[in-house]
Amino acid sequence: MHQNFLRADPASPKQPQGGTTMLDPYTPNVGNAELTIDHYDLDLDYRIGPNRLSAHASLTGRVLQETKTILLDLTGLRVTKAAVNGKKARYSTRGKKLHLTTDPLPKNQPVRIDVSYVGNPQPAIGTWGDVGWEELEDGVLVAGQPVGASTWFPCNDHPSDKSKYRIRVLTESEYTVVSNGELVDKVRKAGRTAWTYESRTPLATYLATVQIGRYRHAQIDAEDGAEPSPVSLGLYAGEHWRAASTRLQIQHAMMNEFIERFGPYPFDRYDVVVTDDELEIPLESQPLSVLGPNHLGEEWEAERLVAHEMAHQWFGNSLTPRRWSDIWLNEGFACYSEWLWSEASGRSSAHECAQTWREALADEPQDFVLSDPGGPDMFDDRVYKRGALCLHALRLEIGDEDFFAAISEWTTKHRHSSVDTSDFLECVSGVVGRDLAEVVRPWLFDKELPELA
Repeated sequence: MHQNFLRADPASPKQPQGGTTMLDPYTPNVGNAELTIDHYDLDLDYRIGPNRLSAHASLTGRVLQETKTILLDLTGLRVTKAAVNGKKARYSTRGKKLHLTTDPLPKNQPVRIDVSYVGNPQPAIGTWGDVGWEELEDGVLVAGQPVGASTWFPCNDHPSDKSKYRIRVLTESEYTVVSNGELVDKVRKAGRTAWTYESRTPLATYLATVQIGRYRHAQIDAEDGAEPSPVSLGLYAGEHWRAASTRLQIQHAMMNEFIERFGPYPFDRYDVVVTDDELEIPLESQPLSVLGPNHLGEEWEAERLVAHEMAHQWFGNSLTPRRWSDIWLNEGFACYSEWLWSEASGRSSAHECAQTWREALADEPQDFVLSDPGGPDMFDDRVYKRGALCLHALRLEIGDEDFFAAISEWTTKHRHSSVDTSDFLECVSGVVGRDLAEVVRPWLFDKELPELA
């Protein structure tokens, strides 16, 4: 089994960039700047044994340019029928692109796109490892970041195009299905069960997910004497239930710490899925994370990853990068959250963590720019650590009170939207009352690693 799960502004968060079909040079063959999708309605009939998917997707949105051709991302699956605005459309698949040919559509024309498709879904193998739909030993895991969504549904696969979702999965009744949003319906018939989830909060395609396993579900209790989180914390786990339900009680304290530091939690609840298979690294979705049993230990290396994935609910999920070049806004914040949790839990202070990693990065090649690391390197560990160091340098410059006030303003002002580095600098400078671009410029825009104050 492969387990390589990684991790000029538009007018509005839903308005993709550019006048061409390419949305992002980091993922040049993915996404479509001439289309925006507001809602995905996915009906999936999945048989676990043969890994067989038969599905129908209805996408509603609009075209942003006059066109007769709509391009969607779809990888490794065969289309059997397609329609645009209720009329049959000609279709063809070229590489990982689905081409739909229809009557001429004027600029800003609303569209409904219906696609029926079948196949044996597999992960996409590329620059960032295996991403997308993947079979476990007994079930399914979907890890979509950055371009894996198209392995299980036709989509405009770019984080700038956030949408609402309805996802219905029919599968064998011995299995539990976990997906984005709220479970709104569960119907069992003839040994199979249909699970329907609705996400009324927009999410990026890479965060759309389906997890299937022999899981049970319950709320996670707080540790004895600990203050329960105001957020509902749920657990889905199978054979590792006992270890997960005990070890993950620590998430109540994490959640309380992060709410105090970052502002209100941006979703109604937070769930964690613990697979039976070990995973190389955990992964975030919205509003849930997926861990392997190897992430349940009491050692710091496991605990920091639990904190890291929780922090992504603010940074990455609610606030999503408008371009992949701004990935440090996801990973730098999530990494810095590890250091904040280290401090809050009585381990090394955030400053000690920063000093340690500043020394470690000084021995690494100084050959990338944090604000634009390049597509192949956007999940390089140096992006995570240097992003966290940038935040710590900012904290040292303006002090704790202004720093955490600015972060709370950042998460509140841009809640559930798409953001970039300039948005962040503008927000923080506005809270502090002075231009802070020069403070962070060396961290963001220079290759040479700056000194910590």
